[in-house]
Amino acid sequence: MGLNLLKYRILGNTGLRVSRLCFGSLTIGPLQADLSPAEGARILSRAFDRGVNFVDTAELYGNYPHLARALAGRSAEIVVATKSYAYEARQAEASLHRALAELNRDYIDVYLLHEQESEATLRGHWEALEYLFRAREMGVVRAVGVSTHHVAGVRAVAAVPEIDIIHPLWNIRGFGIADGTPEEMMAAIREAHQAGKGIYAMKALGGGHLLGEWENAIQAVLSTDEFASVAVGMQSTLEVEFNVRLFSGDRVPDGLQQILARKPRRLLVEDWCHGCGECVAACRNKALCLIDGRVRVNPDRCRLCSYCAARCPDFCIKVI
Repeated sequence: MGLNLLKYRILGNTGLRVSRLCFGSLTIGPLQADLSPAEGARILSRAFDRGVNFVDTAELYGNYPHLARALAGRSAEIVVATKSYAYEARQAEASLHRALAELNRDYIDVYLLHEQESEATLRGHWEALEYLFRAREMGVVRAVGVSTHHVAGVRAVAAVPEIDIIHPLWNIRGFGIADGTPEEMMAAIREAHQAGKGIYAMKALGGGHLLGEWENAIQAVLSTDEFASVAVGMQSTLEVEFNVRLFSGDRVPDGLQQILARKPRRLLVEDWCHGCGECVAACRNKALCLIDGRVRVNPDRCRLCSYCAARCPDFCIKVI
């Protein structure tokens, strides 16, 4: 029997046709796996060859060289979403021009402001948004959006007609949702979808903390019609094959599952940790401590149980 094919959806009212599996590219860059541009491009190309036509990146991720190699010769086939922390027009302009130059593209399909929290945050970044709206009118950007870990962020964007796309954090356990429960976030997502926003999800596996229940976690997002696509981080061609099969409705061979289950994992504390200590108090194995205002991990004691991540207010802790 032949393999099923990846499914595609239209992203809101943008007209962009995207695969339901989006390649979340943070994992291949210097902040996580730190793959070379050649190796990162090889993994991205495998995903593109298997039907993935949507990739999510950001200026912060430092992986434009990886993407540029993979996009060479087929740039028009792939929908690229990138993000910036810009809050002034000049910053947004510089970030957009950097993306265009380093990706060797004439336009960016989806340009988002990174990690917007609320109506107040949107107001504080409005000058950057206005620049992106003008870039959309000129055809340099095809759709404008925001990413957010906040229920309030989703609700704020739903009320702004000029914004096309929302990239919200959602998973079945609520890992990383900054201001509410999974149910509250889903209610906000449904309101935004009804308002015509294109929505693609992030952190369906909770930054790696839901790997032990990956099937339930992925099926939960795939059964949510409001999600046109779901960004999943991948670091190898085996992970690409696993996720393509899963998102296509194909059986994942037991051997492939076992290989990935044996992959060494570790706890990563991101650079933006500000040392609040909530995770240290939550760790039952005394694997975490505060040194010079940052959390440090003792890998010999860490069991990857994820109790720490559930307490982190800033989603600094991931399993990679």
